[in-house]
Amino acid sequence: MAIRKPTAPADKSAAMAEILASAGKESKFVNGSLVEGTVSAIKNDEAFIDIGYKSVGSVGLDEFGEGAAVKVGDKVTVMIVKLEDEKTGMVELSKRRADDKIRWEKILDRYVEGCVVTGTIKSAVRGGLLVQIDDVEAFLPGSQVEVTPVKDLEPYVGQTFEFKVIKISNERRNLIVSRRELIEGTMAEKRATLLASLQKGEVRKGRVKNITDFGAFVDLDGIDGLLHITDMSWGRVKHPSEMLKVGQELDVMVLDVDRERERISLGLKQTTDNPWSTIQDQFPVGARVSGKVVNLAAYGAFVEIAPGIEGLVHISEFSWTKRVARASDMLAIGDEVQVVVLSVDVENQKIALGIRQTQANPWDTVQERFPVGSKVHGKVRNFTTYGAFVELEEGIDGMIHVSDMSWTRKINHPSECLQKGQEVDAVVLDVNPKEQRISLGLKQTMQDPWDEIAKRFPVGSVVKGKVSKIASFGAFIELEDGVDGLVHISQISDQRVEKVKDALEVGQDVEARVVKVDRGERRIGLSIRAMSMTEDEVQGLVAEAAGGEKTPVSSKSVGSEELGGLSAAFDNAFANVEWQPGN
Repeated sequence: MAIRKPTAPADKSAAMAEILASAGKESKFVNGSLVEGTVSAIKNDEAFIDIGYKSVGSVGLDEFGEGAAVKVGDKVTVMIVKLEDEKTGMVELSKRRADDKIRWEKILDRYVEGCVVTGTIKSAVRGGLLVQIDDVEAFLPGSQVEVTPVKDLEPYVGQTFEFKVIKISNERRNLIVSRRELIEGTMAEKRATLLASLQKGEVRKGRVKNITDFGAFVDLDGIDGLLHITDMSWGRVKHPSEMLKVGQELDVMVLDVDRERERISLGLKQTTDNPWSTIQDQFPVGARVSGKVVNLAAYGAFVEIAPGIEGLVHISEFSWTKRVARASDMLAIGDEVQVVVLSVDVENQKIALGIRQTQANPWDTVQERFPVGSKVHGKVRNFTTYGAFVELEEGIDGMIHVSDMSWTRKINHPSECLQKGQEVDAVVLDVNPKEQRISLGLKQTMQDPWDEIAKRFPVGSVVKGKVSKIASFGAFIELEDGVDGLVHISQISDQRVEKVKDALEVGQDVEARVVKVDRGERRIGLSIRAMSMTEDEVQGLVAEAAGGEKTPVSSKSVGSEELGGLSAAFDNAFANVEWQPGN
């Protein structure tokens, strides 16, 4: 019987290597990993792939691409989706996912954030554009197309540009690119170069980019400068839009450069000669010129007499005779007017103009037209507390003072004698062309009745009248033909009178005796209490009123004044012009 020798065990190191190799193979079979396999069979619309695992997997033929020829034995790279399907026990594979992962890894190797790429805009989508960069599709947000917002993106489809990769999204496996950042970078470089080259005083070509209330921003081929409204013209500019339009090309002067803050000040008027440098030669004082009203203020009108040159016509220089309250009452913007240069202030760039100086001053010949002593006719235009203004001709008024309205009555306000709009005759008393004043007299058109007053109203005679005014010191009695006499408070009654209105009232008929007639001062003093006196007592009262020695006339009280002060009482009462009717 033969005895077999036992078989010797394998070398331990070789066995370990075999185990490790087997473990390495097993370690690559994890979900999400890429593996290479061989097409082992094709059934219906699936290809079965042997990846060297304990079971095969399958991939839909649609994942190989439309029209792809797949045959047994082809080598393919697939992704393990799931090692064992719970229903079939097979490995779930995907060629499409493998292709996507391979493509994305190539993209990551090829592109990094910040790199510059060239691509063609494929189509417009919501929020932006799709850009084809080689075999990669990138997204260009609408805000990153241009430096300024773009409303319509369709015109960009089909155009090829350079883009900057601003984000690589691993989650969405796409690129986000920007054209704007490249443009801004280029502009920044260009702006820095241009800013360094700008010099004060040089003239540059520019294009109006934007207009505001205070000025305009001008693009100097890559950098903006501010053209302030005050530097647009030597004349007045109400709004920049009066002179400029967006897109307009013009030459501007560099006034200032702040390189640290990147600010540039520009001037347009500085590119032309300052017209004020020769203003005195061009518009000497006294020169008569034509102009156009360019602005109106409450105090006057600004008239442009040459491009960039404006003068002010103050309202006081509008007319020799008319009273102008506002410039707009006589002129409107755009009116063509004739003016005379009154003064020139070169330092402050001011010119004073006059419109009335283009016409003859009617006050220069007023004395010829209205000589003193002549009789004139006019219409009452207005009242003041001290008189009435009468229009003699357009713009020429004369004034009748209250003291020249009546020979006989004390006039407190012109409305007591006149009415606005009333036509009256008057006599010229004085003419002052320099002060533009004419004094008129109303009473001078009539004979002075005081020539006959002493005869008509002799001292001691009894007169009848009506109370016309009441004052604190007495009452005025209207006699015949509008002649007024004064009854002092002391001459109203034998009893003490504290207030005139307690004893008399306006319109009351009274009888009184004339106790004083002063033709020089045009005054008549009356006494009601004298009506009850004897002739001797009346004579004594008359003497007192005239300022003679006191003669006792009665033992009764005489009121608030003693007879010895009657003359002074009348004088004071007549001199008082501040009384008010009804007091």
